[in-house]
Amino acid sequence: MNTFLSNALDAAVVPGFSKIGFVVRKCLGNWQPISSFDLLGKTVVITGPTSGLGEQVARQLAATGANLVLVARNEAKCARVIDEIAPLCTGNKPVFVQAEMGDLESVRSACAAIQQQFTRVDVLIHNAGALLNNRQVSPQGIEQTVASHVVGPFLMTSLLLPLMQGGRVVTVSSGGMYTSGLPIFESGETLEMPAHKYGGSKQYAIAKRAQVTLTEMWAERESQTEFVAMHPGWADTPGVQESIPGFRRVTAPILRSASEGADTIAWLAAVQPLPGESGSFWSDREIRPTHKSPRTKKSDTKTARAALWERISDYADPFIQNS
Repeated sequence: MNTFLSNALDAAVVPGFSKIGFVVRKCLGNWQPISSFDLLGKTVVITGPTSGLGEQVARQLAATGANLVLVARNEAKCARVIDEIAPLCTGNKPVFVQAEMGDLESVRSACAAIQQQFTRVDVLIHNAGALLNNRQVSPQGIEQTVASHVVGPFLMTSLLLPLMQGGRVVTVSSGGMYTSGLPIFESGETLEMPAHKYGGSKQYAIAKRAQVTLTEMWAERESQTEFVAMHPGWADTPGVQESIPGFRRVTAPILRSASEGADTIAWLAAVQPLPGESGSFWSDREIRPTHKSPRTKKSDTKTARAALWERISDYADPFIQNS
């Protein structure tokens, strides 16, 4: 009955993605509090920890004993978070590592810093990113959304993988990815929308679809490390407030708090063993399908997947080889 009700909420979208779905599933599932998990001595790397979901994940995991490595571009903002959560920490004081996830040289440098300080990474949480309403490009000339959500995390995963055998990579996607399929590369489509067709929400959905597909592909290629992706539902974060204010005005009464949106991210970082297969996609502590429409599923072909991996590898490989 619980599964039936949960699936019904998700099929209706609004109840499933909103605070309603979170509250109902938490009550039905009698969820174990994040603070009760024991991650003492485990190293957890979190990108984008200075606000919204990332900050809440750091706060929730602080009480588990995990050694938190906070990867952020703004040192002052990260220092504030560290000062605020340090009293909550039952492990070591969080460590700051500077990186702009859309700048591949910055990502390479951050990974080098992590490798110098730690001999093992147990969990890597890819959370950083933003929905941009105007087209921007990274220092390497990549559309910024794709750079920060897809290529940067791919590079970081590649560089930290030697430290992660037996560990887990958690990628924060979005329910918006359900609206997008993979580009038809053989027809000339790409991950990066051109300026004359650019739409921030659409570009964001494409990038989030790529994240989920790459999670599945990493799981197929790397059996010694677990890979999972998730969507947090509709959470009231600074990103939502700034990027899609109209959506927030309409949905404000039913938006989840940032803490509620972060719950499954923290849970996926903490739960052992993983109650599902590597490569799976989650929301509200349950596995979800990766497609909701025949259109997006039709685009998910072996050819498209191979082309996606090749495109991202072409961007990342020079920085992998020079590390």
